[in-house]
Amino acid sequence: MKAMRNKRKGLLIVFSGPSGCGKTTVLKEYMRDRDDCTFSVSATTRAPRPGEVEGVNYFYVTRAKFERMIKKGQLLEHTIYNENYYGTPLKPVLAAMKKGKDVIFDIEVDGASQVKRQYPDAVLIFLKPPSLEELRRRLEGRGTETPEAIEKRLARAEIELETADKYDHVIVNDIVERAADELRSIIESAHEKQ
Repeated sequence: MKAMRNKRKGLLIVFSGPSGCGKTTVLKEYMRDRDDCTFSVSATTRAPRPGEVEGVNYFYVTRAKFERMIKKGQLLEHTIYNENYYGTPLKPVLAAMKKGKDVIFDIEVDGASQVKRQYPDAVLIFLKPPSLEELRRRLEGRGTETPEAIEKRLARAEIELETADKYDHVIVNDIVERAADELRSIIESAHEKQ
């Protein structure tokens, strides 16, 4: 059954966490059969991974185009991560909000603080892996990166985990369904406070 909206104001929901902690998987579980929210698709200069789809996973753009988007003020937030730009195109976010939908962002820590500055009512949620050892296992299991790239991601993860206390909520992703249920409860509670 699809979730119905009772003319509630849409929320901006920022979902952050280290690469490999399961953000995409938890969000897919949460968003299944929902029509009251939309996933904010980020733009990036990194190459697509196998199976990723343009406009679904990311908007894949050149570095020159991304830099033009920055100069024209077309991004809600942006950052550089592992030598690639990542950012949120503003136009689709505003369009979804106008329709009263929650907009969920899967963005890095730097971007989260940019969104919170512009939209103080945004709900910031940090997803943690059960342990760094489990995070390593997940990254290696992807089979998409070199050992050096994995080490960089793990080093970055340690720094990102230290920022979790700057978020409104923290969820540990040990079981996907439980993490999605916790996400659901947080969002429902935020709507009740509006």
